[in-house]
Amino acid sequence: MALDPETFDALIDTVRRFVAERLRPLEAAVEEADAIPADVVQDMREMGLFGLSIEEAYGGLGLTMLEEAKVAIELGRTTPAFRSTFGTNVGIGSQGLVMAGNAEQKAAWLPRIASGEIITSFALTEPDVGSDSGAVKTRATFDGQSYRLSGTKRYITNADKADLFTVMARTSDDPGARGVSAFLVPRDLAGVSIGTPEKKMGQKGAKVADVVFDDVVVPSENRLGAEGEGFKIAMRVLDRGRLHISAVCVGVAERLIADCVAYATERKQFGKPIAEHQLIQGMIADSKTEALVARAMVLETAASKDAGKDVVMESAAAKYFASEMVGRVADRAVQIFGGAGYIADYGIERLYRDVRLFRIYEGTSQIQQIIIARETIKRGG
Repeated sequence: MALDPETFDALIDTVRRFVAERLRPLEAAVEEADAIPADVVQDMREMGLFGLSIEEAYGGLGLTMLEEAKVAIELGRTTPAFRSTFGTNVGIGSQGLVMAGNAEQKAAWLPRIASGEIITSFALTEPDVGSDSGAVKTRATFDGQSYRLSGTKRYITNADKADLFTVMARTSDDPGARGVSAFLVPRDLAGVSIGTPEKKMGQKGAKVADVVFDDVVVPSENRLGAEGEGFKIAMRVLDRGRLHISAVCVGVAERLIADCVAYATERKQFGKPIAEHQLIQGMIADSKTEALVARAMVLETAASKDAGKDVVMESAAAKYFASEMVGRVADRAVQIFGGAGYIADYGIERLYRDVRLFRIYEGTSQIQQIIIARETIKRGG
């Protein structure tokens, strides 16, 4: 259920000011320390950011997809690592539980997820399994009372601080996705261990690491849905997650465009601001046009999802276009800033590195192309 317009406008205004006044001044420090300050995380908890997508009955804000997308656009106007701090609680780390959990599971976990007391994570990718997500090798064997879970997950966002993992594991020898089931696995179960966070190209402050499950005893009541429904749950989760990421891409692009305009109107070459040179104007025009298209795609698809329509293809198209778009905008921003864009002082090179990940996680651009083509053919055009 959507918030009333006045309440939602107040939320947007609060988030916008938080980004501009609290987060943006900390960007360089977060990059240097590769960590989000604890007091900022607490501020996020108090604002309700960890529970944006969780219904009010469980302590969340219960935003619609359209409302969530608009908030995500605002959050995209700063270093993506800030959003990632609570992003798994809002998206892939909680939505399996929201969509497929039973009443007992929701009551046990969602209030603490919404408050930020518990950090969640989504464990699908493995050392040998990335885009072919139906081929997971992590196995959960039922012994009559519990499941015994063994395997390794790789590049898991927020693994270093997660308290609860949604894990995709094979429960039968049925081929492909049919043999995959979903489980809620608390970090404190015996046999769960977390690897050393990876050194990454960008998005410093947001950590990814391996998660190893060594004969972990998982109670049968921790299974999400029926056996064999894990892949279906994962794909539903990713449909929503892709829209959220698309919205973040729009926000980052709009931030970059604003930075480019501010710089180009001040920087002078050949006796006038570079904003008056047509080739610079051409890059600004291309970036603005593409950002407007992406914004329209995201908001229209989010509204369609709220209306109960099938948006598998549209979500993939939004993720594909928006993630590729922000990469082009970032590249043009470096060009407009010239030498200043290549050094750290202006933060353009940082965002250039940060946005590269958007074309990879929650489904690479190539996977989105496959989904778009498959769904278009299925619909007959």
